[in-house]
Amino acid sequence: MNKRTFLKTGAALGLGGILTAHSKIVNAIEPNTNKNNTIINDKGEYILPPLKYEYDSLEPYIDTETMHLHHDIHHNGYVKGLNKAVNGIKEAIEKNDYSLIKHLEREFAFHGSGHFLHSIYWEIMGPDSGLRSKLLDRYINKDFGSYENFKNYFIAVSKSVEGSGWGILSYQPLSDKLIILQAEKHQNQAQWINIPVMVVDVWEHAYYLKYKNKRKDYIEAFFNVINWTEVSNRFERIKG
Repeated sequence: MNKRTFLKTGAALGLGGILTAHSKIVNAIEPNTNKNNTIINDKGEYILPPLKYEYDSLEPYIDTETMHLHHDIHHNGYVKGLNKAVNGIKEAIEKNDYSLIKHLEREFAFHGSGHFLHSIYWEIMGPDSGLRSKLLDRYINKDFGSYENFKNYFIAVSKSVEGSGWGILSYQPLSDKLIILQAEKHQNQAQWINIPVMVVDVWEHAYYLKYKNKRKDYIEAFFNVINWTEVSNRFERIKG
């Protein structure tokens, strides 16, 4: 099962027949970190997308050691877990034995969500902040009142995630609005119709070496490494 099939299956189950939204989800999540735009190998296995910048490029806001641990170990762990879950589900289908399907589906959701959200996380950061597009600015002002309102709201939402999880700026196609969501772990508190535009990882492994328990300081620093050109491009692909 490749990524496109995985997303199409999930969209069909979760969204009924909203194929337009599904195609936009695929375009939005598609990582561009690999020059070949590939996140699976020749065997159909998921692979860890390489960074498009150096590990020390986000200093002093996100330290080099955290980048190595986060990308090479934590994210890679989700990739391995996702492949293991996919293989387990494939075997269950072939053998018509669904005795472990509850466990396998949980693993599928957990590791798949971790892999895809991390792929967006690396993509929307970088050493150059770039510029917000007119379209993104228009929606930020329309839906939050101002950029400062959006920034303060995003920080507050992300800081207050219970336990580990994510702050997520999403686009809601049915209402044509940008909204901000919390996600506990990766897959909890999701709203299936929404498409991630920008995410911040607030699991402790993302910030603890440098910021200890000061999550808000890390999120505020995160705004210094957002690549707004990439965020804008992602949003325009969604809207397109």
